[in-house]
Amino acid sequence: MDTVSNLAPARPKTKPTGRHPSNALSAAFLRSAPPGKYADGNGLYLFVQPSGTRSWIQRLVVRGRRRELGLGSVALVPLAEAREKARVNRKLAREGGDPLAEKRRAEGIPTFAEAASRVLDQNRDGWRGRRSHREWMASMRRYAFPRIGKMPVSEVTSADLLEILTPIWHRKASIARRVRQRLRAVLEWAVAMEYRLDNPSDRIEPVLGPQHDVTEHMRALPHPEVAEAIRTVQAATALPAAKLAFEYLVLTAARWSEVRWAEWAEIDRDAGVWTVPARRMKANRRHRVPLCGRALEILEEAQALGEGAGSLVFTRGQGKPLTDKELRWLVREQGIAAVPHGFRSSFRDWAAEETDHPREVIEAALAHVVQNRVEAAYARSDLFERRRVLMADWARYLAQGSGVRRGRSPSPAPTYYVG
Repeated sequence: MDTVSNLAPARPKTKPTGRHPSNALSAAFLRSAPPGKYADGNGLYLFVQPSGTRSWIQRLVVRGRRRELGLGSVALVPLAEAREKARVNRKLAREGGDPLAEKRRAEGIPTFAEAASRVLDQNRDGWRGRRSHREWMASMRRYAFPRIGKMPVSEVTSADLLEILTPIWHRKASIARRVRQRLRAVLEWAVAMEYRLDNPSDRIEPVLGPQHDVTEHMRALPHPEVAEAIRTVQAATALPAAKLAFEYLVLTAARWSEVRWAEWAEIDRDAGVWTVPARRMKANRRHRVPLCGRALEILEEAQALGEGAGSLVFTRGQGKPLTDKELRWLVREQGIAAVPHGFRSSFRDWAAEETDHPREVIEAALAHVVQNRVEAAYARSDLFERRRVLMADWARYLAQGSGVRRGRSPSPAPTYYVG
């Protein structure tokens, strides 16, 4: 009888119309309320599940968005404490804050180093270069972590960023820009995860000031000196595969990363074509490279080294890839005043100065993307056969050690391309 007489009538599941409820619930009702949601005031609701579980929920409008916050179980959070939490949260929301973000921060905020590691993991699969993630984290360890690595990501300020960037902003301009981009990416992640409300990197540029760094192009040889550079490398006491890779890079005007990771499966020696997949191209677009007779001979020599059974064309032995700095070291040790990438510039200068091949053919040979969107929409051909003639002229020029006569050469016989 006592149990029946003490049952309170069910309250409405939504707040009543008219005045907002205020302290509408009682301790007795908390114990006896049937399944449903019951308003108390300040957006606080008692949520009774069919299983009998009772908990607190608060509904708020935070920066124009409706949000629900769980405030805990009734068994652990009494009515008075739930009301105080609801009051504090509502006040914070009215002042422009975010109670949910505050709750998440209280539950455990990662350090800046931990946040950087998470950002790196999220972006790793989207990067084409195999060394991008190493360079990304290396710059953080060198410039950012000594000052803010152990600091909660929510506590990093614009003053901290200025302390990191100011010493290198003008002295190492390009590095400083990359470090700033990476700092901003980590802090933007923290904003998205609601560990902080703003990104302090957005406020530091006026203080850092404009950079006046001078653009320095990669060192390249004048094209008449390239043939001699090839002969110098061929005569060097270096790894045979590295010497072959260098000459192959020059003949194809390719980037070192494309040559270094070249696979036998990408090469059709009968057709004289090397197809570089989009994942290894800077423009993220598949690129076909015509192979001249000497390039095909290089492939035969590489296979004769005993590595033909592996997937990579140029290796250090046992299928191991050449190191990233292999060609740079090789060229430097031979006293050649250029870097591997600079031979693309040598090729570009030769094609412009010594031939009448159209500019679009030369740019296509270098796998450059047409910048004009309208022009790019119509330029769908890769001009492969015309590039085949261009690359044959380049190979002949290098073999002769002097320039071809101005004007395009007639197409050589097909046997020239298949060796």
